[in-house]
Amino acid sequence: MRLSHIKLAGFKSFVDPTHIALPGQLVGVVGPNGCGKSNVIDALRWVLGESRASALRGESMQDVIFNGSGNRKPVARASVELIFDNSLGKAAGQWSSYAEIAIKRVLQRDGDSNYYINNQHVRRKDVTDIFLGTGLGARAYAIIEQGMISRIIEAKPEELRVFLEEAAGVSKYRDRRRETELRLGDTRDNLLRVSDILQELDKQLVHLGEQAEVAKQYRRLESSRETTQRLLWLVNKQEAEARRVRVAQQVEKTKNELEAEIAKLREVESTLESARSEHFALADALHAKQGDLYTTNAEVSRLEQQISFLNEQRNRMAQQIANGERQIEQQRNQLQGLQSLLEHWTHQQQEAAVRVEICENRADTESQHLPRVEDAARAAQERHNAVQREQLLAQQQLQLAETQRGHIHSNLQQLDGRKARLLLERDNLPQPNHEALEQARQQIAEMQMEQEAQQEMLAQLQAQLPLAEGERRSQRVAAQELERQLGQVEARLEALKQLQAKLDNDKDLKSWLVQHQLENAPRLWQSVRIEQGWEDALEAVLRERLNALALARLEDAASWNDVPPAKLAVFSANGARASAHRAQAGLTPLAGYVRCEDMQAAPVVEDWLSGVYAVAGLNQALAQRASLPAGAWLVTPQGHLVGAHSVLFHAPDSQLHGVLARQREIENLQQEAQQQAEALELGKQLVTQAEEACCAIESRLGPLHSSGSELQQRQHALQMQVLKLTQANERSSERRMQIGQELQELAERASEEQRQLEEIAERMLILREDMATHQEEAAQARQKSFEQDTLLREQRERSQKALHELQEARFFAKTCVDKIGDLDHNIKHSITTLNQLEVALAHTRHELANMADDVNQQQLQSVLERRQVHEQALAEARNVLEHATLNLNKLEQERMLGEQKLNPLREKVNEITLKEQEARLQSGQWAEQLQGVDEAPLLAQLESNPAKPAALQAELTRLGEGITALGAVNLAALDELQASQERKAYLDAQAKDLNEAMETLEAAIRRIDKESRDLLMGTYDEVNRHLAELFPVLFGGGDARLVLTGEEILDSGVQVMAHPPGKKNSSIHLLSGGEKALTAIALVFSLFQLNPAPFCLLDEVDAPLDDTNTERLCNLVKKMAVHTQFVFISHNKITMELAQQLVGVTMQERGVSKVVSVDIEAALRMRDESAVAA
Repeated sequence: MRLSHIKLAGFKSFVDPTHIALPGQLVGVVGPNGCGKSNVIDALRWVLGESRASALRGESMQDVIFNGSGNRKPVARASVELIFDNSLGKAAGQWSSYAEIAIKRVLQRDGDSNYYINNQHVRRKDVTDIFLGTGLGARAYAIIEQGMISRIIEAKPEELRVFLEEAAGVSKYRDRRRETELRLGDTRDNLLRVSDILQELDKQLVHLGEQAEVAKQYRRLESSRETTQRLLWLVNKQEAEARRVRVAQQVEKTKNELEAEIAKLREVESTLESARSEHFALADALHAKQGDLYTTNAEVSRLEQQISFLNEQRNRMAQQIANGERQIEQQRNQLQGLQSLLEHWTHQQQEAAVRVEICENRADTESQHLPRVEDAARAAQERHNAVQREQLLAQQQLQLAETQRGHIHSNLQQLDGRKARLLLERDNLPQPNHEALEQARQQIAEMQMEQEAQQEMLAQLQAQLPLAEGERRSQRVAAQELERQLGQVEARLEALKQLQAKLDNDKDLKSWLVQHQLENAPRLWQSVRIEQGWEDALEAVLRERLNALALARLEDAASWNDVPPAKLAVFSANGARASAHRAQAGLTPLAGYVRCEDMQAAPVVEDWLSGVYAVAGLNQALAQRASLPAGAWLVTPQGHLVGAHSVLFHAPDSQLHGVLARQREIENLQQEAQQQAEALELGKQLVTQAEEACCAIESRLGPLHSSGSELQQRQHALQMQVLKLTQANERSSERRMQIGQELQELAERASEEQRQLEEIAERMLILREDMATHQEEAAQARQKSFEQDTLLREQRERSQKALHELQEARFFAKTCVDKIGDLDHNIKHSITTLNQLEVALAHTRHELANMADDVNQQQLQSVLERRQVHEQALAEARNVLEHATLNLNKLEQERMLGEQKLNPLREKVNEITLKEQEARLQSGQWAEQLQGVDEAPLLAQLESNPAKPAALQAELTRLGEGITALGAVNLAALDELQASQERKAYLDAQAKDLNEAMETLEAAIRRIDKESRDLLMGTYDEVNRHLAELFPVLFGGGDARLVLTGEEILDSGVQVMAHPPGKKNSSIHLLSGGEKALTAIALVFSLFQLNPAPFCLLDEVDAPLDDTNTERLCNLVKKMAVHTQFVFISHNKITMELAQQLVGVTMQERGVSKVVSVDIEAALRMRDESAVAA
């Protein structure tokens, strides 16, 4: 798979769509610094999946988008497309069937990044998978950018191992293993979650089982309560129905009584209705007579108002007649004034017409003269302009000649100055200092010998240091272990002491002891020691007496006014020992196992243990009990007491249990703590000695490191001095040769400049003569043009004046016509108004003459007489209506008395009806409660076992209390229990599947590790072999190899050990920059020998190399180009000659890169053809 084309658009400085064709195996990218060559390498790395902005020389990923320049605006997206020739089908995965593969990446300004393969949208992982294990990718070894050579060779061992894994193709195994580990981790997490769920589910099943039992009991009680409730509803329904029947009979009886009283009331109401009808008729007659009176009064008022209106109208008409006569007089005066103005403006119009005719004739005459004057002025101006152009052209040519002469003089001065500086520089060039160069080389050789001696000493100390550090570490571990053991002993001791101190935790007894000053009195158990194994026996015999207090005088107990608030035993500390009891033959006294630390306690111990014998076990005690004297006891190690006729089994029933064992353990722990403390002190001394030994070695290593670094710096300074002297000698020789060539070129340029100066002097003489002639002609043309302009200006002023007068005359004539038209209109309007006023005045005088009021006065007198008759009739009707009203009120009182008798009966009926409705509602409510219930079994139960509502209610209350006693009941517990059991079965199966999946994944990881280890070890050996072959080729000798830093190749790092010819350096960091570069190139090319990448990108890797090493590098690249395509960026001419195709990158427009392609073979053919033709 070979890279054939690169397409860029908007990527960094390549703002315009750029197409770079790469047909050859060796492609060189050249151009000046800063033109954007390295952006091509960044584009390739970016498309292959690079996601770090720092690796692309930016702060954010949006920095790869063109951000604008002085003449260009920023763009919104960047895209790069790589086209590969896959005719051999070497691409990985599903793309192997394509003869051409196009990989494209597009980034938007908003951060949206997309990948495409053959115009199909894919993931970034799909792109990286194509090149996985080929050495290509965002961080692979096939893309070597600026500074990466030094980073490769100086990389950490773990970072260098990545390149080896890429060459071996292990990176894909790494990805698979990482994915498998992630799946394994997810499986473990899932299994842990399933286990947690199962544990919780087990607890839940136990809880649900209990809840299910409660739910069953609840349902039984609920069923009984429901049956009892239904019986209670049925009994209540029967009682309510019986009560409803009784109340219905009472309602019927009371309704009959009410009907009788209502019949009497209806008779009274009938008589009342007749009287009310007669009253209504009389009232209507009264209202009719009253209406006649109101009508007559209205007619009287109307006639009076009509007479008053006629008087007001007569006065108003008289006033209108006076106003009309005054307006007619004013209109006549206005008409006379308008007729006078019309005669005046008619005369003015005639004069304006004559004036307009005169102005028109004058304007025509002036307009005819103007074109001739304008033509003459235009011709004079054109002649003047032509002469000026000729004069300006001659002047410009003269100025140009003077400028060229000045420029040539300046060039000659610069050439003279440059010549003087070159001569001075040649005289001042330093002579080669071979003596100093040889002396510096000798010093370097001496320093190398001294450095080797220091390295040997350093190696010895470094070998001793791990041993000393191991000893120090082991002593520290031992001391820490002793300290840990001491801490455990002290913690155990402190815990036992706290347990012993809790024996006196009775607050009341403690207060009583303080009150009697006995809080510090010694206890019996503090003075008694017993052989191991018999502690329980002594505790069983003495019991609370173990905690007895020692008193100086036992008689002091008689002085205590109050008894102790808890059990308390005391003994005399000064008591005399009693006579020893004779031991029974064949029996061992328990006192023989007891030892008193304080002899003051011995008497009481012997007394309390008198008659108590120790036996090995209960069987032996039972066998020997027959031989016991009276009052004696046998005790076993477990504390069981056996008497002649009884057995007392012991159990730890007091806080004194274990007090003797704890006391013995406390004493043992105190001794052990003392021993541990002494051992810890000794261990700390050993640690101090080991640390002092390490410090001594480190103190010797420090100066050696410092002197080694100082010696290395001095050696490096001398090497730099040798390099500077060598380069200074070479530069001096090269500069002498360059100065000679430049002096020859300066002489040739000075001769050429002198010849041009003489030609310019001759041309300036001719131009000055032409300049004088043009100046004279220009003065004459300028005078003629000025005269014609003056005549044109005067003629234009006369023409404009005539036009202005004509406009004024025409405006005045139009004003006269408008005035005459307005006056004609006003005169006609005034005549019309005058005629209208005269007609209106005549009409008003006629109406005033026709007005009369005699008829209205007669009508008014007749209406007044009719009103008096209507008033008398109204008074008679009012008297008759008053008598009818009295009779109606009497009947109304009788009706009200009858209604008052009905109200008590109605209330009684309503009350009984409400009771009947209440009984019906109660019966309906109970029936509604029993709706859907089969009443037959309930009725049968009541017939066989009659029950009262109170008894049923009591039973219902009892069942409710039973349900309440159950507390909160989970009625869904049975369903939840079944669902949980099913879920548990499912989770058990899932846990089994997860365990099997874990075993499968772990086996896959082990298989991947084995394959990776075998593949990586084979690659390591092959790369080592190729590195041993290529390193001498590039260096002309020497040796190099790879070294693992650990035993496990999958986890250990890789270091490069390189020794150029004649050098025995201990570290690769001691090599020069050029040697490091060659070593890194040898390593990269060794990886290529094992796993050739489709193409390799080299960005100025030859920068630190001299010509000899560059030629070696080029020869090696040329050999490897048979299998691998190389694209390299270089400023070195030797490297450029290697290229089969050169791609030039320029930046003619600031901030914008352009590509210029050069076909070297075509250029060579053109050169050969030109040579043959010559």
